[in-house]
Amino acid sequence: MKKILMLVVFVSASLTTFAQKKEAERLQNAATVLSEIQGMPDGIPKKYLDKSGCIVIFPSVKKFALGIGGSYGRGVITCRTGAKFNGPWSAPAMFALEGLSAGFQLGGSGTDFVLLVMNDKGADSVLSSKVKLGADASAAAGPKGRAASAETDIVLKADILSYSRSKGLFAGVSLEGSTLRADGDGNKALYGKELSAKEIVRGGKVGIPAAAQNLINVLNKETPKHIQ
Repeated sequence: MKKILMLVVFVSASLTTFAQKKEAERLQNAATVLSEIQGMPDGIPKKYLDKSGCIVIFPSVKKFALGIGGSYGRGVITCRTGAKFNGPWSAPAMFALEGLSAGFQLGGSGTDFVLLVMNDKGADSVLSSKVKLGADASAAAGPKGRAASAETDIVLKADILSYSRSKGLFAGVSLEGSTLRADGDGNKALYGKELSAKEIVRGGKVGIPAAAQNLINVLNKETPKHIQ
């Protein structure tokens, strides 16, 4: 009986360590995606990064077979702290992206997505529950590089601006019809207890884990201050 109990404890500890390692890799991949995109000549314009209250990064989203096809990506969200999103970047919460629109083509090697949450309404929608882009929160393809000067009403009024990178090509992309939600299992694996995304990024009581420090460093380099 004692040996069985020891085996159960060992397996449980091993699974916990494996899950934590997976989330650490996710955080590192998110940091790499943002750093590489901002290293491109036509990356995300700084003025949009500076205006954003939250940023969501999904590294290497791929298609999977489910009925007529679908998609599922795991990523992270972090928000600027403070009531007006004017503080330092928060601890990250694990997030999931589901069901890209039928017309969106994903590359076989995976597509990276970066979403900028531009206002309080967008942040409240994304952090409150499962949110469908285009229905629960307005979304638009984000301008990049020189195109940033050609702002439209759609861009100016959007709750969320979205970008994609696939096979080295970077562009603004519409993700209307896709769904965002918190990844509860990922959050539990990273923090060791059940926490909602809102508790992590807006509660002000969760410290930044060591695994996320590289991502926060990249964000502090690219957009250290919130500018209205």
